[in-house]
Amino acid sequence: MAGAFYRVRCPDCENEQVVFGKASSVVNCAVCGTTLASPTGGDAAFAGEVVETVEQRA
Repeated sequence: MAGAFYRVRCPDCENEQVVFGKASSVVNCAVCGTTLASPTGGDAAFAGEVVETVEQRA
């Protein structure tokens, strides 16, 4: 499995959540429901700030 996992900070509630970089569905914040990542057919488009790369896979 190629891709990486990222820790993304929610722009509304500051919650941090781990998201797969090639998400194939919309990822919402577990606390407030704000969209954190949207699929684009390749790498996901992040709405929140990417804080760190949690795990990189080649």
